[in-house]
Amino acid sequence: MNRLLRIAVLATALSSCLSHAQQNPQDHQEELYRAALRALSDGKLEEASAMLQRVVDQQPRHAGAWLDLAISQCELGKSAEAERLFVRLEQGFSLPSGIVETIARYRATGCGKPAARRDAWLVVATRGRDDNVNQGARDPRFSIGTGSTLTEYELDPDFLPKADGFSQLAASWLKPLGNSGTNAIVQAYSRWHEHERTHDTASVLGAVEHTWTAGGWRLRGTAVLGYVTLDRTLYQRQQQVQARLAPPLKLAPGAEFALYANASRVIYPTRPAYDSNTVELGGIAGYRSKRSLTQATLTRLQDDSSKSRPGGDRKGWFGSLQWYGEVNERLTLEAGLTRQHWRSERIYSPRLIETRRLQNTTTVRAAGQWQLRPYQSVVLEWRGTFNRENISLFQYNSRALQLSLRWDNF
Repeated sequence: MNRLLRIAVLATALSSCLSHAQQNPQDHQEELYRAALRALSDGKLEEASAMLQRVVDQQPRHAGAWLDLAISQCELGKSAEAERLFVRLEQGFSLPSGIVETIARYRATGCGKPAARRDAWLVVATRGRDDNVNQGARDPRFSIGTGSTLTEYELDPDFLPKADGFSQLAASWLKPLGNSGTNAIVQAYSRWHEHERTHDTASVLGAVEHTWTAGGWRLRGTAVLGYVTLDRTLYQRQQQVQARLAPPLKLAPGAEFALYANASRVIYPTRPAYDSNTVELGGIAGYRSKRSLTQATLTRLQDDSSKSRPGGDRKGWFGSLQWYGEVNERLTLEAGLTRQHWRSERIYSPRLIETRRLQNTTTVRAAGQWQLRPYQSVVLEWRGTFNRENISLFQYNSRALQLSLRWDNF
């Protein structure tokens, strides 16, 4: 049913593209359409078809509903009816290339059979500037010791914020492994600076994900293996297992909810004292309208480390609020806010820094994407990170502005 959900999202985009031809539908009709999309994503084809038929009866210029109805009929094995609806779409609307390709794939494979899934590519070239590439301390003064041994020092300039320009290149590739809901994913990233070359980073990640559906439940599992370099030296090895479980809840049209779990192992080859095992448990809630998506995440964190890591194990939480909106056929806006809280279980460094480390990191992000031509867009993004701690050595602010050129599925 993942395929149906992707088709439903594509159909919603088609309906937006052709909104100039629609007849100002009533709110209850749009609610009916969103309910039909929900039924499609839950695999309730007969129920979705009935609702979609009511939508097109009331709104004959609703292109998205026509496409979803045709696809649902095809999935039910009703080839003749699906073909009639495909022809109705082609004759009644000016279809975007993506919809034309989708219809062609269904015709080529035959109704009732899985449509062939295609590889997905993304390449992004970026140029930007960051006012604190080294996460330099916000306050140049710090104190060590306690009581009569408390001594104040001033940081060396190398540990204060350094601004620099940077370039980066990122690429990702998703390859469906058959039609069983399994995907292979590869991502690579490299960032290099004009002057602060010791902070150059690169990473490569490989993952396999699979989606299971049963009785209205949907489970997506992912296994990840990654490597990160810093200053051209291996800095991290990462292993992760993730699960996202969507229960069959009766939610309002457009509403989404899923439980989330993540277990990760991070190894630092040059700093083994910082090796850690982290478990994250929580939930993701969202609301999808015709032209936007709002999503909130809240999780509980537990990070277990080796005995020699300063501060020892730590506990915390993570929260995020994300919004994505389509302004028109070419302009998309994004905004995000994240907050992460950590509290160490032990004194950070006995006799030197006699306190348990308390860390609060807030990240604010805003971006706009403008489509230049099919498969090519330009993205302007601003990001601010504000790290507040009770140990002044680790407090920092960082603000970055970047401009990217991206190619999708070229």
